[in-house]
Amino acid sequence: MTTPVILSWSSGKDSAWTLHTLQRDPEFDVVGLVTTVNHVHDRVAMHGVRAELLQRQADAAGLPLHTLDIPYPCSNEDYEAIMREFISTMQDNEIQHIAFGDLFLDDIRSYREQQMQDTGITPVFPLWKIPTKALACDMIAAGLEAHITCVDPAQLSADFAGRRFDQALLNDLPKNIDPCGENGEFHTCVTAGPMFRHAINVQHGEVVERDNFVFADLLPV
Repeated sequence: MTTPVILSWSSGKDSAWTLHTLQRDPEFDVVGLVTTVNHVHDRVAMHGVRAELLQRQADAAGLPLHTLDIPYPCSNEDYEAIMREFISTMQDNEIQHIAFGDLFLDDIRSYREQQMQDTGITPVFPLWKIPTKALACDMIAAGLEAHITCVDPAQLSADFAGRRFDQALLNDLPKNIDPCGENGEFHTCVTAGPMFRHAINVQHGEVVERDNFVFADLLPV
């Protein structure tokens, strides 16, 4: 018997690699993806990925997508209320596990564990503490294709917005930048990889600065 699990899906490489990891784990059966979407801009929160592209990712993964609309701006109280409602839905469907693609930030993991405490839902962290340089190289070697859709210019040059997540990018990253961007330096959108049944065709749109971040638009083709 496999354990059904919902995957917290950001549209980026870490959640995509988490999906790939779970797909190869005989203990788990991924039964759906869940993503928070900014209802004003109709884009994935923080990553800035269009909802249409998000749906194409779910289709490529062959999984149902649960989108949670969040207000803009979104307070922590609003976010937690929306998540509690979704957790209640998981309980009603007898799903007792939710997976996250977190890598090494203890405060983030502790927050998620606190949110799930006394809910009957167990958080799972398949990539936890994998060295991020090796992890990034493994992703690329396995054929994962991703594009940088969001950059924090306070940490990383805005010139990186829109670039492919590949070995050339890893070579160009400053030494103080985590290769997987785990400290929020950048966020990505995955368009191909072993977790998908087929690649997703995209073209690059405009690059804009908003709310102190630089976003590179990806357009589904």
